[in-house]
Amino acid sequence: MTAKPAPIAHYENFPVASFLCPAHLRAAVVAIYHFARTADDLADEGDASAAQRLADLKRYRADLHAIASGQAHSGQWPQVFAPLRRTLIDFQLPVPLLTDLLDAFEQDIRFTADQRRYATDAELLDYCSRSANPVGRLLLHLYGVSDAASLAQSDQICSALQLINFWQDVSRDVARGRWYPTQQAMAQFDVNDADLQPDSSTQNATQLIASCASAARVMMQNGSRLVGRIPGRAGWELRLVVQGGFRILDKIEALHFATWRTRPSLKWWDFPVMLWRALWM
Repeated sequence: MTAKPAPIAHYENFPVASFLCPAHLRAAVVAIYHFARTADDLADEGDASAAQRLADLKRYRADLHAIASGQAHSGQWPQVFAPLRRTLIDFQLPVPLLTDLLDAFEQDIRFTADQRRYATDAELLDYCSRSANPVGRLLLHLYGVSDAASLAQSDQICSALQLINFWQDVSRDVARGRWYPTQQAMAQFDVNDADLQPDSSTQNATQLIASCASAARVMMQNGSRLVGRIPGRAGWELRLVVQGGFRILDKIEALHFATWRTRPSLKWWDFPVMLWRALWM
């Protein structure tokens, strides 16, 4: 008997392996999700030092390479690598997409430890190309979709979701010394570090976050045509993923873009709105 995939416990702005996900793909989707989420937690959660986080991710990467080559994993993360091994075998997942995610998480650790900022918007998008876009490409691989237009639209959706998460989480990230507004954007709107502290009410910071949110919305709109390329229930789940991103952008706007003071999040009553909008995509 096939074991049920582990439940999704983390808050997300979008559904993961919901009832809309095709049943024969649900375990694979959950395996990919848990691989990415566990690696992200190693990089981000708790009180470990940067050196310890990097060491943990090094062992995590070694386990990935072990199961990809048909060898045994260390046993440290069996809930991740046992189901992922089966998914690698069944679907021939492109392993470089998985290692791209680990590269991004390691970069995040180093940037935070060194208090390094992203210099340009292009540099931040390059990070998104490794921290978010591989997930969309892995899902397209499961769906058997590989044409260039679909891959490009998936990248737009995934980068937009990553950016939306950044602009949603400004209050949390700044408190932890993690800066995603780029130096280029901060200079453009004459924003300094003090402007993004909880007690700030500067109009410059409002304009900065409004511009960032607007750019993410355009990216999401450009990628959203992908929903018509994904057949069946998977296409409907993607519609809800896209609408989850749009809904968070609506909430950011409702806060007058002051996410350095308040973090918006989805509530249960947002999902009927998302579903209604998904019906008209």
